[in-house]
Amino acid sequence: MLLDFEQPIASLEGKLKEMKKLAAESQVDVSEAVKALEDKIKSLKKETYANLTRWQRVQLSRHQDRPYTLDYIEGISTRFIELHGDRNVSDDKAMVGGFGEVDGHTIMFIGQQKGRNTKQRQLRNFGMANPEGYRKALRLMKMAEKFNKPIVTFIDTPGAYPGLEAEERGQGEAIARNLKEMFMLKVPVICIIIGEGASGGALGIAIGDRVHMLENTWYSVISPESCSSILWRSWNYKEQAAEALKLTATDMQKNGLIDGIIKEPLGGAHTEPEKMIRTIKKHILKTLTELNSLPAEERIMQRIEKFSTMGVIQEL
Repeated sequence: MLLDFEQPIASLEGKLKEMKKLAAESQVDVSEAVKALEDKIKSLKKETYANLTRWQRVQLSRHQDRPYTLDYIEGISTRFIELHGDRNVSDDKAMVGGFGEVDGHTIMFIGQQKGRNTKQRQLRNFGMANPEGYRKALRLMKMAEKFNKPIVTFIDTPGAYPGLEAEERGQGEAIARNLKEMFMLKVPVICIIIGEGASGGALGIAIGDRVHMLENTWYSVISPESCSSILWRSWNYKEQAAEALKLTATDMQKNGLIDGIIKEPLGGAHTEPEKMIRTIKKHILKTLTELNSLPAEERIMQRIEKFSTMGVIQEL
């Protein structure tokens, strides 16, 4: 799938392919021309992806070939055992989790899972969890705490499911309880936004000692389309909404809302998924080493302090 701003790059890559094919068929030496075109493509890629607008980063975060939660879990860990159900209503397929082993460390992985085709998207509800999904996530977090195992969450959701039945079963309460309980977890908690991070649906598993975003992801109270429909009564102003929301990783770090940005391969995580998975694994192990050196009480106080100082409060 090509995005609009990638068309000039794709056009040059098409010419490069034709040039190499012609050289192979005619036995003509065009190595200098090929090298020049390759350099031009590389330069154009660097320039393009270094100057993306906020809306273009939103588009990249939704690319259908980006690695999803299970891709990261299965790529990072060995002997992953998925755990199911909230022990109350059902097993929400939009929220996945379980224990996995990473270089000798047992870690509880939790995250939203999207689907790649129509059938999978229906099964996973497009990554939009119901209350039982958040209750399952909390059950798994408490299990990790019981066995003194660190928690890693992967955030990738357009929001919590807004259906009537979700509200009837306490969507708001489920997310609010997760926020409260995650502050007090005694084990290290690492949260990584790997795609979309929309509203309370994302925040419900994003209270951690370290919160990081991949380079081409977004994190906001509302999606650009929904913001546009509220302010302008139309989705046609989504680009302006994205600019106003300041929802990119760079914006979030500048405002002190995340702890860092994880760089993606040139062109996005979907261009070199295996490299992206290796980068995430290295990042998790490094951060765990850092967090394990702190006493549980100190980690909890730092976690509370970090989120308490976000935003501006003015008392009259």
